[in-house]
Formats: sequence, structure tokens, C-alpha cells
Amino acid sequence: MRDEELLRYSRHLLLPEMDVEGQERLLASRVLILGLGGLGSPVALYLAAAGVGQLWLADDDVVDLSNLQRQILHTAQRIGESKVDSAMQSLQALNPGVTLHPLRERLDEARLQQLLQNLDLVVDCTDNFAIRFALNRACAQAQVPWVSGAAIGLNGQVSVYDFRQAHTPCYQCLYPEGDDQAMTCSESGVLAPLVGVIGTVQALEAVKLLAGIGESLAGRLLLLEGASLRWREMTLRQDPACPVCLQRQQGKLAETEYSGGLNDV
Repeated sequence: MRDEELLRYSRHLLLPEMDVEGQERLLASRVLILGLGGLGSPVALYLAAAGVGQLWLADDDVVDLSNLQRQILHTAQRIGESKVDSAMQSLQALNPGVTLHPLRERLDEARLQQLLQNLDLVVDCTDNFAIRFALNRACAQAQVPWVSGAAIGLNGQVSVYDFRQAHTPCYQCLYPEGDDQAMTCSESGVLAPLVGVIGTVQALEAVKLLAGIGESLAGRLLLLEGASLRWREMTLRQDPACPVCLQRQQGKLAETEYSGGLNDV
């Protein structure tokens, strides 16, 4: 590590769990962030600040005035700009040492599979069920972990699906495919700080996975009731009838088509 990096990440280096080895893992890590809205904003900011070496930023949307109540990556001056371009400006200003890869596109399952060949982790910050199922299948095939987060109204949830573990449950164990009638913030609203809380927990899980510290949320679902500020935890188990997990056990996954796009929280 260079002298500048030793100073920048000095508070990490003081942690015995992290130390130089953990920080060097972060600096060598490659992460895809899907969606640069309410959840993606704190995720991207904290991963860049923490020193994750390479970030792939995926979003096909532009900054809108209605986003600014919660999407803290963006500013009023960037309304109408690509969210990817806006995010890159914020992240480069925060930490110019992080390499940023713009993806101003809708990612289908084939594209996800291509990208995963060069990634260590994915953080999903969309509110799109279809892409989550596609991501789940692609990550299962590539054995790449992903961090899931969701927030609506006054409630949120976070989990980790780590396919490096043989018997860990996957997203489809929790939600059957075809259950794509999810509410969106544009329809139901969301309290601004809630997405910050959930996105920050996603960033924490991502840093832990990349640095190899602590215990991840794999096999657990963390639920936040924002109105009462109460956290609940559910244990997740593999569904014996889950087609993704059955194909994981067989060592192969059949390809399926996905034609959706990204919708940010």
C-alpha cells in the first residue's frame, strides 16, 4: 500500500479484524452495483470510500427531480443526466483511487453471466423482481455472492446469498419465481432515511464479504420496521423444491431469458 492509502484507510487499519490484509483485499476487489438510486447511493459511496478497487456501476435511468428526496449520489444540477454519469462524478470526487466502470444499459441474464466472470460480488439495489431472479441464477452459476436489499414505505430488508457455501439458500428459496408484483417507491412511497439505513447495511455486508471478516447474513433475512425502529431476523433454509438449488446440486443451470430493466428504489 502507498503512503497515501495508509493514511486514507488508517481507521480501517486500526481494526484488528481488518488490518492491512483486509484492506488490501478491498483494494483488489471487483464489485457490480445494480441500480444507483436510493439504495445504490449509500452502497456506492461507502464502497468507494472504503477503498473497493473496482466498481461497475449499472443503471439505464436519468436523474429526475423526484429522485433527490433520497438518492444522495445525485444533485439538482444533474437532473436529466445519466445516473451512471452523475454517480461517477460523486465517486471520483470522493475517492479518485477507485476505478469506475460505467454500464449505462439494461442488463439481461446473458450480460450478467458475462460480467460475473470478472467480479467478486454483486450488490442489488433495484426494486425489480425479474432482474433479481436473473441475478440469482447467474450468481449461482458463477458461484459469486450477492447482497440483496429492499425498502418500501417504512420497512426494509437485507440478506446475502453466498453460493460459495454448498447448502446456503438462494433468493428463489425465499420468493418463488413469478412473484413479480412488487410495489415500487413511485407507487407506494418510501421514507428517505430508510433507504440510507438499508443501503448502509448492504455496504457493511459487502465490505465484510470482500475483506473476509465477521459473519455475513447468508442464511438469514434481516427485517427493519422503520416506524418502531425494530429489527427482526428470520432464518432462511434451502427449499428442497427450489429449481435453482436443485440445478446447483447437479452442477449446472439451464439458461432462461430475461427482458426486464433496472428500476431503482
